[in-house]
Amino acid sequence: MRIPNLFSLAALPLLSSAWGLGGGEWPDDTNPSVFNGKTVPPPTVLNSTTFDDALRSGNWLVEFFSPYCGHCQSFAPTWKTLYEFYYTQEPVPQTAGAAISDENDMNSFTRFYDFRFAKVDCVASGDLCSTKSVNAYPTIRFYKDGEVTKEMTGQKDLKFMSNAVETVLESIRPGSRPQGGPILPKVGAAAADPVGANAPTAATTTTYGAAMTKDGLTVATRIPAGLNLTPNPEGKSIPLTAENFQSLVTMTPDPWFIKFYAPWCPHCKAMAPNWQGMARQMKGRLNVGEVNCDVEKRLCKDVKVRGYPTILFFRAGERIQYDGLRGLGDLINYADEAVSVCDGVQNVTAAQFEEMEKTEEVIFIYFFDHATTAEDFAALERLPMNLIGHAKLVKTNDPAMATRFKISTWPRLVVSREGKQTTYSPLMPRDMRDTRRVLDWMRTVWLPIVPELTASNAREIMDGKLVVLGILNRDRAEEFYSAKREIKNAAFEWIDKQENAFRVELQDLRDAKQSRIKEAEDRNNERALRNAKAIRINPDDIQRPHVGFAWVDGVFWERWIKTTFGISVAQGEKIVVNDEDNKRYWDVTMTGNPILPSRSSILETLRRIVSSPPKISPKRTMSVFGHAWWVIKGQILEHPFLSAGLGLLSLAAFVWWSRRVVSLRAVERGYGYFRVGEKGAGGGPMDGLLGVGSGGGQQAGKKD
Repeated sequence: MRIPNLFSLAALPLLSSAWGLGGGEWPDDTNPSVFNGKTVPPPTVLNSTTFDDALRSGNWLVEFFSPYCGHCQSFAPTWKTLYEFYYTQEPVPQTAGAAISDENDMNSFTRFYDFRFAKVDCVASGDLCSTKSVNAYPTIRFYKDGEVTKEMTGQKDLKFMSNAVETVLESIRPGSRPQGGPILPKVGAAAADPVGANAPTAATTTTYGAAMTKDGLTVATRIPAGLNLTPNPEGKSIPLTAENFQSLVTMTPDPWFIKFYAPWCPHCKAMAPNWQGMARQMKGRLNVGEVNCDVEKRLCKDVKVRGYPTILFFRAGERIQYDGLRGLGDLINYADEAVSVCDGVQNVTAAQFEEMEKTEEVIFIYFFDHATTAEDFAALERLPMNLIGHAKLVKTNDPAMATRFKISTWPRLVVSREGKQTTYSPLMPRDMRDTRRVLDWMRTVWLPIVPELTASNAREIMDGKLVVLGILNRDRAEEFYSAKREIKNAAFEWIDKQENAFRVELQDLRDAKQSRIKEAEDRNNERALRNAKAIRINPDDIQRPHVGFAWVDGVFWERWIKTTFGISVAQGEKIVVNDEDNKRYWDVTMTGNPILPSRSSILETLRRIVSSPPKISPKRTMSVFGHAWWVIKGQILEHPFLSAGLGLLSLAAFVWWSRRVVSLRAVERGYGYFRVGEKGAGGGPMDGLLGVGSGGGQQAGKKD
């Protein structure tokens, strides 16, 4: 129903009565219902207060309706059935007798796809619907992370709505939806096939481990009810195809480590022995597979393979890319961590944590208590996969741990890096459940205090900050450990000083705000008081120098170090402070001596470098011409429209200058032009403008 703009939402009851749109009854959606034998909670109702926060992350299908709209009333049973049908789906088929899952279960539809249903009553929340430009009822919109991706208006049937939902679900998890769509129930029914067409067909299934093939391809498998299968029973990398990938990988909760390769790729050939060796080591622990992208082009395209080899870890429909080194030890270490993640977030005591600190450099700790909700734990379980290969995540409710880390509110998230504590600052429950925001913070602190610079983490370490880089030699054991210890001590001291300075600046801002409030109260100035109280102090707005610490093997990376910094580790351990973003570095102190691997030398030099402007002149990591081109290229990329405008102005100026030069040359050659002051052959009347020139004027005066 289209709403005329000249009427307000308050007039809708009268309009609906006058137009005869009030027929029909709404299904009961204020109490839980039962579908397929499962309890379905009432659909989420959003309003002006909750709308933006709820839709900020994840995928949402939202209906904007009016209770006085006849089309909305007719569409209500379809919407209810659609919601119940999808809410009760289990993306991965369960064995007979499996427990019924709720939305926090790993195999729930809501959790698997991060997809939710909601509705907005545009009579009760007229301001929200007006702000969102809702002009017709019902309006159905798909949202992804707060942005509208698709909109439909008017009454739709169940098949139409299901097709729209299936398209979105397939884009979220490619290959997870059945071809042709699921088997839908009738509108208003209380049961349907919970899996529908998601179940693998008998023509493409067999018992896992039977090693059956068809036309040289591995046939898809099916897990018999009640059978607890051992992963990777033969210790081999299993060839996967488009036919069996969905049933083996996407539609099961089993973890898989999969290589996507091309037979002609030299990097793939070099890695093949290590991959097979890793598969043997993972026998009985982790499924290992491989996909030939020359044969399975469509599958590799769906998975978004951009280069060869691409290595992905899959678990319960989720995936993460492996970007580490491809040696046998590197692959095994990553696979070991992946196996431990599959066991869930470990609950530790203070004693267990102390033992863990002996082997782990970076540990994230989630503190919880008896009041921590299921939603909080569900958000926590989404994090471990992203930490594979980077850090460990544990949880605890041990009072001794809370005392050690000074925790007084729950839940809290803390990272311990070699004993150095950093706390995740947001305290609101919705912030702790915002997985994307939490991961963004984790990425800033998941490196050790002084990590080793390698090919796999170089960009992560060097980009966006100054880096105190120790160039060390492992062969000289005594000097090596002494230099690492000094760099680490310097890092700890620098971090402590920066944190103290940050706290002082933050307290200054709070004191300034309180001073303004007190001044406004003393003057009895209500407007100034409101403005003072409205001042928001955001810790992220406090400018702090971004400094990192790392070390590099000067022997292994000797060529790169010499060509970049002009340093040879054969002359002893050295320290450079590198600014990768600006292609510059410092390798000497204020006195011109080399920076030594000592705490005092590093900190004294660093303080002078971070001052604005730097008190020590930097050196360039490229030639003068290379630096000039890098600056020009950076300006063009950062300011494309301004650069285009300057380019057009330069072109116009060049054209004007060229035409000017051509015109002047033409005048000099006498091509139909004369110049002021130009003399004729005998000092004729055209000598000067209007015949009056310097020489001509004198002659005319004589004649007069």
